[in-house]
Amino acid sequence: MTTIRTTCDRCGDVELTTSDIALELAPSATSGAYRFECPFCTMMQRRPANNRVVSILLATGVAYEIIDPVGPITDEEIDAFAAALDRVDWYSEITT
Repeated sequence: MTTIRTTCDRCGDVELTTSDIALELAPSATSGAYRFECPFCTMMQRRPANNRVVSILLATGVAYEIIDPVGPITDEEIDAFAAALDRVDWYSEITT
């Protein structure tokens, strides 16, 4: 079984298996991020992964998912959201 060593913000060095880590990749990038739950404090961690780290994680069998980042929220989207909140029935729309 492959062991991967990384660092938790609270606990320091931790050792994980490939099933403990999830890799996030952008559609056209060679870098990304990986995330894991610390086995000691259970705090979710997210770390950047450069090309070398991505290659190592993929070679060891870490599962990955392609994340298509959406751009920033536009002014139009903010205005539409604010207008929706001005309606009396906004809460019932999101709870049904």
